Amino acid sequence: MATKKLESLQDLKAATKEVSAKTEEKVVRQAKKDKQGRAYATGRRKDAVARVWVMPGHGKVTINSKSMDEYFSRPVLKMIINQPFEVTNRVNEFDVVCTVNGGGLSGQAGAIKHGISRALNDYEPELHTALKQAGFLTRDDRTVERKKYGRAKARRSYQFSKR
Repeated sequence: MATKKLESLQDLKAATKEVSAKTEEKVVRQAKKDKQGRAYATGRRKDAVARVWVMPGHGKVTINSKSMDEYFSRPVLKMIINQPFEVTNRVNEFDVVCTVNGGGLSGQAGAIKHGISRALNDYEPELHTALKQAGFLTRDDRTVERKKYGRAKARRSYQFSKR
């Protein structure tokens, strides 16, 4: 790239117009699928890590070789997992196979949701804006605060006794 010497304000304006014209070209995202037609992504939440494969199907979700109803008994956790499909209007269009470990059930459900969102984004790149606006592509990096010495928990002190 050759650099031009800017001698006047008009030269500067022309140079900025050239740069802005180059950056306005639309970014075209490519679908990332493997040989079986699946999209893979990793989702994380708290201490849970989920490896997620999304493929066309009838809405069956398999978690650690169990059905979603078997693995998660609370309806709230099932709702969390299905949120990416509801936001993108793809309910019962994809089958999901995932393995998840670490953390508790709530963190695992969040990790699966994050993984499904990323895998859907790889499978159909035109869903990127809907998933991004819903905040599903951003990893929630909040974790448990560590326990400090001289304290009962992270911030809780021991009971004070005056006498």
